[in-house]
Amino acid sequence: MKDDLQHSVEAFLYTESECLDEKKWDDWLALFADDCEYWIPSWHDEHEYTSDPNNELSLMYYNSKIGLEDRIFRIKSGHSSASTPLPRTCHLITNVRPTMQDDGTCLVKTNWSVHYYKAHTEGHFFGAYEYVLQKDEDSWLIKNKKIILMNDRIPTVLDIYHI
Repeated sequence: MKDDLQHSVEAFLYTESECLDEKKWDDWLALFADDCEYWIPSWHDEHEYTSDPNNELSLMYYNSKIGLEDRIFRIKSGHSSASTPLPRTCHLITNVRPTMQDDGTCLVKTNWSVHYYKAHTEGHFFGAYEYVLQKDEDSWLIKNKKIILMNDRIPTVLDIYHI
């Protein structure tokens, strides 16, 4: 049972990465629950990040799928000058640790790294993901995604495809 959980969660997360790298935006959005939360907290200091997206600074925060849909609309329409042209990306996920919760959701912690290339510039972001996944028939939906960005400097405009 534990192996089945590990495999299904890893396959789901690899699908999300593939959607981002291949710019399959609608497929990526379909992985999220309507009432999802997508959050990149900022850092208070060297070892503590913010804990309340409603009252503290965040690098990015969407409290529902509508915010993500709006961001994807801007990317696809070309109305986001920061996203034109889009960078090439390569998302790597490792150390996937799923734990089923009493409410039927699955808490997943992973480490990640994203390499990107745009306009003769290469870059790299890295950190940790914390997901809450909810069962959706024979797969999963993302209920919550918290992205801990470990980079000390952000040398470019940060967007969903960088993380």
